[in-house]
Amino acid sequence: MIQQEKFDQVFDLMKASFPESEYRDYNNQKKLLSDQRYHLLTEENKQGEVIAFLAGWEFETFRYVENIAVSPSIRGGGIGKQLMERFMRQSTLPIVLEVEDPQDDLQRRRVRFYERLGFCLGEFKYVQPPLREGIPGLPLCIMSYPEKLSASQFEHVRDVLYREVYNLHRLSIPRS
Repeated sequence: MIQQEKFDQVFDLMKASFPESEYRDYNNQKKLLSDQRYHLLTEENKQGEVIAFLAGWEFETFRYVENIAVSPSIRGGGIGKQLMERFMRQSTLPIVLEVEDPQDDLQRRRVRFYERLGFCLGEFKYVQPPLREGIPGLPLCIMSYPEKLSASQFEHVRDVLYREVYNLHRLSIPRS
């Protein structure tokens, strides 16, 4: 179990790295720590402060990267790549993650980062359900490793994510 101080540092980095709509509030994020399928990998500096983290899930048939962030002051130095590679080595299961549709330069750079690690950009429409009250779903794309998902694989991944990560019941699953 991650220590309270380390969780607070992860949460602060999450707030600095993502729009509010892309992470849970403090209490709901902290609740995830009690779920055996949810894991936090962290990188710390010499002072023991969290400078990067990867939040991931382990399911029966695949793994899911929910968040990865590196402290803004040291981005581009390879720490994100190291965290991803560490996560990828921990299991032989396929891995999926969500990215924004690569419309601008920053979004295209993110997609290329994952492609260099061997991920494939999917072609199926996907909406990330809201992580907070009053916020709409977010249109995203699914990337997968080591190969592109088929239609049936995508549907399975989407349904597991909606049910287990976003706590949606079958009737409320958004369809694209």
